[in-house]
Amino acid sequence: MIAEHIRDASATAVVFGFFASSWFGWAQDAPPRSWRPFLGVGSVLSLLTAIAGGILTWRRWAEPTAFDADTSPTFGIVVGIEFGVAALGAGLLALRRRRDLIPVWVALVVGVHLFPVATLIDYPLIHVVAALVTAVALAAAPVARARAVAVSAVVGLGTGAVLLVAAVSSLVIALVGY
Repeated sequence: MIAEHIRDASATAVVFGFFASSWFGWAQDAPPRSWRPFLGVGSVLSLLTAIAGGILTWRRWAEPTAFDADTSPTFGIVVGIEFGVAALGAGLLALRRRRDLIPVWVALVVGVHLFPVATLIDYPLIHVVAALVTAVALAAAPVARARAVAVSAVVGLGTGAVLLVAAVSSLVIALVGY
């Protein structure tokens, strides 16, 4: 579960912390009232984790990373495809008047795109995150319907929680320095 390079673990804490906060924010679109305090705390903890990871990444900037002349362009292509597929699907869902499913689609695309990212930077924890985010995306709509809760709340809470745990785990890995 450990990244090959400590700097990559701290940078992962930044990215996952930031996006966890975004997902907790998306969940605040129409959550049950009892979820609001947890979503707020999740957002704050996510941002604090991202900040701590950012400071650690900055302090370790001169250390090795998996990103080099070969992996960086490939990473850019993977992320570009992710954004394109997410935007295309979101647009189609909007045209079909199924805006409620846009967060599910985006989470599914994010989960699937993390599989090649995990392989590219050789960080096994990201494979786990990819599987869990994909599972959240697939389960969100049925769970939301069964519980009479907004789909955005279910997928946002689930994806935010997965990313926050991964961000904190990455931060701990970076701090311990294995």
